[in-house]
Amino acid sequence: MIGYDKGMEKRNKIRSTTIIGVKRGGKVAIAGDGQVTLGATIMKQSGRKVRRLYQSKVIAGFAGSVADAQQLSDTFEQKLESVSGNTTRAAVEFAKEWRTDRILRRLEAMVIVTDGDKLYVLSGDGNVIEPDDGIAAIGSGGMSAAAAAKALILKTELDAREIAESALHIAAEICIYTNDNIVLDSLPD
Repeated sequence: MIGYDKGMEKRNKIRSTTIIGVKRGGKVAIAGDGQVTLGATIMKQSGRKVRRLYQSKVIAGFAGSVADAQQLSDTFEQKLESVSGNTTRAAVEFAKEWRTDRILRRLEAMVIVTDGDKLYVLSGDGNVIEPDDGIAAIGSGGMSAAAAAKALILKTELDAREIAESALHIAAEICIYTNDNIVLDSLPD
């Protein structure tokens, strides 16, 4: 295969958690599991990967290395501060810096952010993605959680919080890097 880079495959495969964001009925919920792994070993059951930023007006969920996620959280919060909490502008500025900064671009993590109106997936290759269907998922169990959330939106009247929580429970039954110790937050409060 021409151009195949094993190192790139390793960097793009985040096996560390599951984060899901769901937008429905005027609310946005972000949920994350609590499992922290080191290789094939579970090191902690109750990690907190979903947190409030910028005067508690923005929620962010991080998947990836803990140190990398912390660095990205701090950098994104600085961007929010510099643009007075404008989430869209902060996301674009953050993604640009993440893609071009020599140190940041090596970080292995992804981020889902919301201000209660917008829902974005941010990545180190400069992507700022607002999903059409109001479902964003990242991490090792992300696709399982997204599939569950899509089905729940189509077939139930559950609200955003209930869908995010249920989808994460389903992902925890499938993905070995995801547990059901869930941290869930939503906006507006």
